[in-house]
Amino acid sequence: MSRWFKHIAVVLTIALTLGACSRIGLAYRNLDVIIPWTLSDYLDMNGEQKSWLNVRLKEHLSWHCTTQLPGYLDWLDRLQTMIATNQITDAALRARAREAEQAIAETAREITPSAIELLQGLDDKQVAEMNEAFAKDQRKHQEEYLKPSLDLQIKERGERMEKRLSDWLGPLNSTQQQRVTSWSNALGDQNSQWIANRVHWQKQFSAAVAQRQSPQFPQRIETLLVNRERLWTPAYRQAFANTEAQARSLFVDLMAESTPSQRERLLKKIEGVRKDFSDLKCLKAAKQG
Repeated sequence: MSRWFKHIAVVLTIALTLGACSRIGLAYRNLDVIIPWTLSDYLDMNGEQKSWLNVRLKEHLSWHCTTQLPGYLDWLDRLQTMIATNQITDAALRARAREAEQAIAETAREITPSAIELLQGLDDKQVAEMNEAFAKDQRKHQEEYLKPSLDLQIKERGERMEKRLSDWLGPLNSTQQQRVTSWSNALGDQNSQWIANRVHWQKQFSAAVAQRQSPQFPQRIETLLVNRERLWTPAYRQAFANTEAQARSLFVDLMAESTPSQRERLLKKIEGVRKDFSDLKCLKAAKQG
């Protein structure tokens, strides 16, 4: 299971590199609630729940491997073509982001019935554990992202982005480094909007689970997991649109300033991810079948 999650995380990390806090980036940061079996990180499950979860997990992984992974390979192909032909434009990045959104939403829809059934079976003690885990998560994020001064938040955000980019492109030149700095400055206090919205969502999730036996519960969870953007705060909706635009602009500019060796490194890194996906046993079995 951990190997499968590792591969999913890798492809999402690529999207994070390309789009910073894009929609797929949001999904990556919230996989703990999009994918129900990781609720085990938030609460202790009894033996019956674990057995049920293992069966469902195998079913979902089989579905994902046979129906979704081929699309990931096609997505990586389109990404490689963009880079190889120097077609990194705002429109192209928008298209790749929309495709990523659709992939995340499809997976969320697939696993939502299992999430609903699992959540309905929780007892009050488990729900309390989940809520305390949410509170711990909130304290951790506030300590890491909000406690520093705004100037330090901006500086650390730029450093995190440069580190991610350097892993895929190699060392950035001075012009690229300056562009990352200007990108981070342009986002301003985005951290506060992001965390406020995260807390807002977790509170709504907790409120829904508190009413898990109500007739409206399944629809409420589907909205929370599949259509979460409907529940965003107005401030975050505005901040997020700016974040996406700034991320696309950043990557377009970085690639315009990239060297042949940087582009070659990026293509090799993406090809490595593609090979990891292609080599998965479940995908090979599906193709042979």
